[in-house]
Amino acid sequence: MNNAHQFLKQIEMEPVKKKLNPRKTFWKCGACSNAMFHLLNHEFDNVKTREEKASDMLAGGIAQKGHQCGMLWGGSLAIGTEAFRKFDDKNKAIAMAINASKLLMDSFYKRTKTVNCKDISRVDWENKFQLTIYMLKTIAQGFVYSSCFNLVVKWTPEAIQAANVGLNEEINYIQPCISCSSEVVKKMGGTEEESIMVAGFAGGIGLSGNACGALSAAIWYKMLQWAKNNPEKSPSMFNNPDAKKVLRTFYIQTDSEMLCNKICNRSFSTIDEHSDYITSGGCRQLIEALSKS
Repeated sequence: MNNAHQFLKQIEMEPVKKKLNPRKTFWKCGACSNAMFHLLNHEFDNVKTREEKASDMLAGGIAQKGHQCGMLWGGSLAIGTEAFRKFDDKNKAIAMAINASKLLMDSFYKRTKTVNCKDISRVDWENKFQLTIYMLKTIAQGFVYSSCFNLVVKWTPEAIQAANVGLNEEINYIQPCISCSSEVVKKMGGTEEESIMVAGFAGGIGLSGNACGALSAAIWYKMLQWAKNNPEKSPSMFNNPDAKKVLRTFYIQTDSEMLCNKICNRSFSTIDEHSDYITSGGCRQLIEALSKS
C-alpha cells in the first residue's frame, strides 16, 4: 500500500505538459516555419526561442520564393535540435536528422500532395497586393478558412509522429555522415549544435531533391547571427538585406537554379550517396560561397 501511495503521489507531483493549439501558435509566432519549429520543440521539451525566430525567413517557401513550405523547414530544424540532444555521436545525429526529415517530407506530401508553398497558399508572397488580400481575408474569416492555418492544425499530429518514428528507427549509414547544410553552417562559424540543427535540410530536406537545403541553412544561420547581434530588434521577414545578400550569392553560383537535383545533376537515394557526393567535392564552390556571403 505504501508503494502504491508513493507512486500515485509522484504522478500527482509531475507537471502535465500543456498541449499547444497549432492555430493559436501559428498566429502568435507569425510565420509557419517559426510555428512548426516551436510546436515540435514543445513536443520534445526543447526551448529555442531565438533559433525559432530566425526561421521566419524560411516561411513562404524560402524568403517568400514559393518553394518547400515553411512548416517543413521549421519541422526539420526541430528534428535536428532533438537529434543533437538525443545522440552523442554527431554522425548518428546527422543521419537520424536526415532520416526523420525524409519521413517528415513524406508525411507532408501525403497530406497535401505537394511540398511547395505556392501550390498550397496560391499566393505570390513577393506580390504586395496578393499578400495584403490574403492577410485581410485570413483575418476577416477568423483564420477558419485559411489553407495555411487549417494545414498546421491537421498536419501537426502527423508531423510529430513522423519525427518520432524517424528519430527512433534503426538505419544504416557510413561514417563520416555528411550534410551539405551542416557543412555550410560549420564554415559560417556555427556551433556543432547549430550545424546539426540544419542537418535534415540535406538534399532539399530529407534528400528530396527540392530547393537547396544549403541555401536555407545559410539564410537561417545568417538570421540567427543577426538576432544575436540585435537582441532588442526583430528582423523583417519581408525585406532583410542579409538574406538578400545570401540569395544573390546563391543565384550567381547556380545561375538562379533553386532545385537540388538540378544543381547537382543527380538525386540521392540514400544518406551514404549524399555523404559520398559532398566528401568527393560535390557543391564545394557553392558551400564555400554561401559560407562567405
